[in-house]
Amino acid sequence: MTLLIAVLAAVTSTAVWYSSRTAREMKVGVLCWMFWGASLMWLGDAIVEYMELGPAYFTPEPLDMLNDLFLGLSVVALALVVWVVLLLVKDPKGVVRSQLRKKN
Repeated sequence: MTLLIAVLAAVTSTAVWYSSRTAREMKVGVLCWMFWGASLMWLGDAIVEYMELGPAYFTPEPLDMLNDLFLGLSVVALALVVWVVLLLVKDPKGVVRSQLRKKN
């Protein structure tokens, strides 16, 4: 489940990055790298787990699937938080900078 969620997030963010110039300006590429990295990590985890469990890997318990769902969503949420912090620091459109100048 975690692999599926990470791959879906990676494919979605890559499609958005590829199709929009604004997305490239907003550093969506960094988000793509984070999601593809997480996908590779979960793929490695799935391979090792399959080596340990064999065919039983493909019939997980419902509670394990729920835990994997929460873990996958947490990874996506963390990547989005990191991306937002990056946007605030890099400020590609100068929004934060202009708001700070207005207050001073």
